[in-house]
Amino acid sequence: MFSRRRWCGAVVGSLLAGPVLAQTRVPDIALPRAASLSQAMAEAATRHKALIVMASLEGCGFCRIARSLYLGPLHQAGQPIVQLDMKTAAAVADFQGRQSTHDELLKRWGVKVAPTLLFFGPGGRELAERMEGAGLPDFYGAYLDERTQQANAHV
Repeated sequence: MFSRRRWCGAVVGSLLAGPVLAQTRVPDIALPRAASLSQAMAEAATRHKALIVMASLEGCGFCRIARSLYLGPLHQAGQPIVQLDMKTAAAVADFQGRQSTHDELLKRWGVKVAPTLLFFGPGGRELAERMEGAGLPDFYGAYLDERTQQANAHV
């Protein structure tokens, strides 16, 4: 018979194992890395869509799940999406054409959690509430759809 402590340990262990197992079975889908946000926004505007920017972190399992299960298919369906990488010195031009790095730009925007999704319109104006982290995986797709539709409606 399980003691309360062993039962709690088993429950916590199974809850933690779920995301780890899911990460190992989910292939990583690459999103375009942003080099020029003004250029990416111009391309999005020609489609009358918002630009989604994903803040990602190397080795982040939740980022891989967001890319593979949600953002990759959305991008393949025609939604403009680019990725910026935290803790990376890759060069990027912001919406005004100023040179920066992925990490510096994300810090300037106040992004502290990976994954974070930002929804931009012309001029780099945010059009929908940011999605920070992956705290409610059962509702992630619904929140993403809602914010994408909201942002696209304002372009």
